[in-house]
Amino acid sequence: MNNDDKILNLKIQIEAKKDELKKQNKKFAPMTNCVIDFEGVKNNLQVLTGEQLTMLLVKLNSLLISFNDLKLTKPIVISGYSIVEWITDIKSKLESLRYKEEENKLKFMEDKLTKLLSDDKKTELEIDEIAALLKNT
Repeated sequence: MNNDDKILNLKIQIEAKKDELKKQNKKFAPMTNCVIDFEGVKNNLQVLTGEQLTMLLVKLNSLLISFNDLKLTKPIVISGYSIVEWITDIKSKLESLRYKEEENKLKFMEDKLTKLLSDDKKTELEIDEIAALLKNT
């Protein structure tokens, strides 16, 4: 098996992973307005990093655990939304970030493999692509 064949096999594996990833595509559809004023700091969930979201999630979850342990009855509302809604949105945003990170990683690998193909193989693939387009017209 030559390098071009190995590269094409790897690209097939990447394509399979991309298809699998698309099946679990988690678009971020927030329940809140994504702007939380917590501990005197206003944060927009849309612009926070994964680390910042995780830290906020841990703090909010700690608050929720304390709320439940203390058997309080009035729900905790922060910036107009329940703490459960904020936690749900943060988890969803983190999942969306993980999805995009995985998608970018696969694209990077695919692009790198394409660059490694020999010029002859690239030409052959382009010719095959044109031939397939001609069959469909």
